[in-house]
Amino acid sequence: MEQQEPAVSQFKSKSGFARIFSALFYSIDGFKAAWKNEHAFRQELLLVVIGAVIALLLPVSSFEKLMMIAVLVLILVVELINSAIEAVVDRVSLERNPLSKNAKDFGSAAVLLTLLIALATWGVVLFNRFYY
Repeated sequence: MEQQEPAVSQFKSKSGFARIFSALFYSIDGFKAAWKNEHAFRQELLLVVIGAVIALLLPVSSFEKLMMIAVLVLILVVELINSAIEAVVDRVSLERNPLSKNAKDFGSAAVLLTLLIALATWGVVLFNRFYY
């Protein structure tokens, strides 16, 4: 029995430098779409900008500043993934379905866990700096 080649999407990216440039523009499009369509992303981006400025001004080590900013950026990363999950679920069907609800709830839970990680990181750094 002969094996068939797997089907390849016509949207599959190019290779080499063309792929890198395409990926950059796709990413920019993703940021634009998130800014335009996702209220939570806009709120979290504001949190990241304010938090990054505060972290840079705090009298903590460079590594602590990096960790404080990194956990804030991680919130954006997980929010983008959550938004992608929601978009795919909505693309498949807008009809109410327990599996669709689970997918969206899982994404939301991932964002919540990331927010808690950020809160814990900031709490530990600030506690160690100012109260320890």
